[in-house]
Amino acid sequence: MALRIISFFQEGCMACQEQEPINRVVEQDLNIRIESIDPTKNPAYIREYGLKVTPTIIILKDGEEKARFEGVVHREQFEEVVSKLR
Repeated sequence: MALRIISFFQEGCMACQEQEPINRVVEQDLNIRIESIDPTKNPAYIREYGLKVTPTIIILKDGEEKARFEGVVHREQFEEVVSKLR
């Protein structure tokens, strides 16, 4: 029952720059790892995950998508969803 959390971002994206420090706090608070991926460098991710905007955070459990946040997600909401899925 492994969680995989992927944060999709783009260089120069202001919202992505806002999301990054939130991700670091969530990683520390919950002792988890969040992968940061720039899908513009590998467009296969755009198709695979149906990405429309950045930032987008996708939470997978055993390979199945359980939650998705498009745009900036606040720490409290992010931590609540991750805690429920653990």
